[in-house]
Amino acid sequence: MVKKKYVYFFGDGKAEGNGKMKELLGGKGANLAEMSLLKIPVPAGFTITTEVCTAYYK
Repeated sequence: MVKKKYVYFFGDGKAEGNGKMKELLGGKGANLAEMSLLKIPVPAGFTITTEVCTAYYK
């Protein structure tokens, strides 16, 4: 059984996502992950997927 991932972490030059994942992470989440990978100083954090956000709003 494959477990779905709903939270993606970023910071300290590492990220579980990247800039090409806008459909999954949203624009802001994908860009924060990409900036972290590029070693641009962004505070460590996390992004919840757009699927979780959509379910919350329903």
